[in-house]
Amino acid sequence: MNALTVEASIENLCEVIDFINAELGNAHCPPELRDQIDLAVEEIFVNIANYAYTPANGNATISIAVGKEAVIQFEDTGKPYNPLAHPSPDLDKPLMEREIGGLGIFFVKKIMDSVDYERIGNKNVLTLSKKLNPPH
Repeated sequence: MNALTVEASIENLCEVIDFINAELGNAHCPPELRDQIDLAVEEIFVNIANYAYTPANGNATISIAVGKEAVIQFEDTGKPYNPLAHPSPDLDKPLMEREIGGLGIFFVKKIMDSVDYERIGNKNVLTLSKKLNPPH
């Protein structure tokens, strides 16, 4: 896996996306799949930047391995947080009656083939995967 460690700050989002796209480009990932992966990566990184270390600062490490699937892993030493532990939003409820939040991880789970979370020592580890040659 190739890895990039940056301060978990919105200002570093472009660097993270560029890093992911360089790896996906080297693997000749189709543009439509790259766009889906970019959306998921943006959502996860922005959440880490906004919430993991508040009010302090800290780093995030983004790792990627690309073969028949892209596997992207996010690690931070921020507050323990499992985004998969929260219920999916009730999209059948009228907008004004819905709980705030939860749509981002809901969309990440829809976009990616798998999303897994572990707390390893003092680290949040979130792993996303997307098959690059989906069945037709």
